[in-house]
Amino acid sequence: MAIERFKTVAYRKDTMEIIRQAQEITADYRARGYVLTLRQLYYQFVARDLLENKQKNYKRLGSIIDDARQTGHLDWETIEDRTRNLKSPSTWTSPESILRAVADQYMENPWLKQEVWPEVWIEKDALVGVIEPVCDELRVPFFACRGYASQSEMYGAAKRFERLRKQGYRPMVLYLGDHDPSGMHMGVNAGERLELFSRGDVEVKRIALNRDQIDQYDPPPNPAKETDSRFEAYAAEHGDESWELDALDPDVISQLIRDEIGEITDQDKWDECIAAENENSTGLQGVHDHFDRVKLYLKHRSDFLDLTDFQPELLDQFEDLDALLDEIAERNG
Repeated sequence: MAIERFKTVAYRKDTMEIIRQAQEITADYRARGYVLTLRQLYYQFVARDLLENKQKNYKRLGSIIDDARQTGHLDWETIEDRTRNLKSPSTWTSPESILRAVADQYMENPWLKQEVWPEVWIEKDALVGVIEPVCDELRVPFFACRGYASQSEMYGAAKRFERLRKQGYRPMVLYLGDHDPSGMHMGVNAGERLELFSRGDVEVKRIALNRDQIDQYDPPPNPAKETDSRFEAYAAEHGDESWELDALDPDVISQLIRDEIGEITDQDKWDECIAAENENSTGLQGVHDHFDRVKLYLKHRSDFLDLTDFQPELLDQFEDLDALLDEIAERNG
């Protein structure tokens, strides 16, 4: 919790009710492991008929949330800006601390044993916080296109997929974007550029936001932008309304990704990889647990050829450590 008061505001009754609703909505999503952006919070208000879907209401909500955080009515950590973050280098307090982290974080790539090599691409950087947990769980790379991805990014991705095809994999992009004139075109455009630059087939599968999901989940509509050069073609097929991916519940987005990945996963091969990972992680944990002896071994290893220089008890320690290291090496294959 990060609740601090920096100023005092005499809120009107209707404003206080909006703050109370924001407290309930953000607490619900925090309990499910999500931190919302302001736009996601706004769409939750719209979906619950607490606000009309109008730009002035979005701006008003932003102003209220800003005040509520400063007056101590709303936790600072319940709303995040995913586009502006400090990047810091990783540092460690000791060799033991990094060994502990390595053992805890050690993961192998189950996709090396699969036929399909998936990536999840999403139109908006602001929604990375929604897809990151499920992508991490499924060991799937993810990428925020930020609209139409740059040529440099597309070229780099295409060459990555070209290498994967040569290694025998079938690359696949699971694409999520807005249902609006440009949003519907971005995935198609990505596929065309990937195939051009990689000189081969790359499947780009749009998994959201699609018409059937709009019908099922009923996200609030927005007027489609008539100034968009693709408006006429879009309106002829979908009408003059558009829908933002942000309006879908994060659980729905996560499940869409989980379902698609499940369809292309050979579970037996996946389980084999995880079993090997667990064994190797145990070996790394052994290095951490016996690090004092490992340091001793490394310190004297250069002199180890002349065993007569060592006291018998020290030689016994080296022999025990050698046995331990042999065991770890065997586990690591």
